[in-house]
Amino acid sequence: MRRRRFLRAAGAAGVAATAGCVADRERSAAGAGSATSGSQSPRSSSDDFLTLATATTAYDTGLLDELHAGFEARFGVRVKTLSRGTGAALRTARDGDADVVLAHAREAEAEFVRAGHGVNRRDLMHNDFLVVGPADDPAGVTGTADPTDAFERIAAEEALFLSRGDDSGTHVRERRLWSAADAAPGGRWYQATGDGMGDTLRHAARRGAYTLVDRGTYRVFGDDSSLAAFVEGPLGGGPEILLNEYGVIPVNPARHDVAYELAMLYVGYLTGPDGQDVIRSFRVDGDPLFVPNALSESPDFAQYGPDSASGGDD
Repeated sequence: MRRRRFLRAAGAAGVAATAGCVADRERSAAGAGSATSGSQSPRSSSDDFLTLATATTAYDTGLLDELHAGFEARFGVRVKTLSRGTGAALRTARDGDADVVLAHAREAEAEFVRAGHGVNRRDLMHNDFLVVGPADDPAGVTGTADPTDAFERIAAEEALFLSRGDDSGTHVRERRLWSAADAAPGGRWYQATGDGMGDTLRHAARRGAYTLVDRGTYRVFGDDSSLAAFVEGPLGGGPEILLNEYGVIPVNPARHDVAYELAMLYVGYLTGPDGQDVIRSFRVDGDPLFVPNALSESPDFAQYGPDSASGGDD
């Protein structure tokens, strides 16, 4: 990866990178106008660009298009987006083929940072997972609030279940649920698509299958299918095991020739007031798809490294 030129105002990256921690203080001190896109924001030369490797669940919803439009308008930096499952996105970043990675598998992110491939990880946003399937519910999962119970019923009935099977954040969570269930996936009824979340959801709708999906993708594509949501995560009053958390991680510039200054500028934008406002206001038919969680009066500094990762993934 070729080296990009530094921003002419090099200090802007450091300022933006800390925006998530001090945003509320800056707003009260300088007024809301200082946090919006304005003519006094530093700009980069026209050929500055940033490469992002991202989970498909963030890309398929259209959220990144909104975030990147605001980022480019403010800083003049274009974002090249490589959409793939979290596992593949982290491998892309590990190989030095991306400047920054957006993922939603906390244990995998922790290992990425622990191995020295990424630095300065930041919490970004969350939503949750849903267990969805055909409306006639051949496995009889209606009425259960426990995803492991739903998985056990699906296995007992050998009802068709489509797994992404791609080491994505969704696939990691699905494997965790199967491990917790008193059942094991296998046989003709359990099939891997190897596709992103949107395509997997379409396949499930066409074939009358159950699957695990994040709320954002389901809201974007669900109206085009006959799939019903049978088990919801915490945003719908369900269990924490279905919480789906996203983080953003710059690639370590000591390992690869990456645009680290631009990556930190990007992280600062996403976790600062502008980016968090875009995430908060991004909706489908009035319903929010993600909950921003980068801004806090008492920030958790352990989020930057691997040690805060819990025993669960995502």
